[in-house]
Amino acid sequence: MNEEKIRRINALYHKSQNGGLTEEEKAEQKLLREEYIAAIRADLRSTLNHVSIVEPDGSITSLSKEN
Repeated sequence: MNEEKIRRINALYHKSQNGGLTEEEKAEQKLLREEYIAAIRADLRSTLNHVSIVEPDGSITSLSKEN
């Protein structure tokens, strides 16, 4: 998700608050929001894949899906 798309999401939000959106703009907003959420989920999954938990017995459990 690049800065241009984030700016567009914000612009559509502000326009929806001030005067409303056309049907085309609503569809664009929905697609951009879905893309944004997918990017956030991918970032979170990447972060969790690099996290390990040290158990009380000293063993290490990785949160990555590869386990």
